[in-house]
Amino acid sequence: MPAPGPIIVVCTANICRSPMAAALLKHALAAQPEPLRSLNVISAGVAARNGDTVSENSVIALKKVGLDIAGHKSTALTQEMLDRAFLVLGMTESHRAMIQLQAERMPKRLHLFREFMPQRGDKEIGDPFGGPLKLYESTRDEMVEAIPSLLEYLKTQIPPRA
Repeated sequence: MPAPGPIIVVCTANICRSPMAAALLKHALAAQPEPLRSLNVISAGVAARNGDTVSENSVIALKKVGLDIAGHKSTALTQEMLDRAFLVLGMTESHRAMIQLQAERMPKRLHLFREFMPQRGDKEIGDPFGGPLKLYESTRDEMVEAIPSLLEYLKTQIPPRA
């Protein structure tokens, strides 16, 4: 069975939320058995310019939990990326709507990062851009909270290797 395509985490400009979410998800997957451990996680933005640097507060918020995203450069979401994707995870309903409007072909799996959480809480992750570090830390914590339910979803989509 060939390896699935990448998981693409999507936000607006790919300089705050999606780089943080991708790094957190990669870290969580690294602790899982195969084939989850080998899943590729990338990030992109629905309105990103290629090559912008990640926001300083995103770097600091993740450094506080031992992850380094300082070298991240923004990437614009493309149809080619969507075509290869195993799973696309937006931060908000507006990201999902923009993908649905702009895509020539829809990805098979298009969800929100917090969509699989069991409680009825907010499924969207707001944009911390320009806010204080505390807001970025709160955004990071919303992502961390969603990861166990995301891992459970992935286990239902990718059978374990025998």
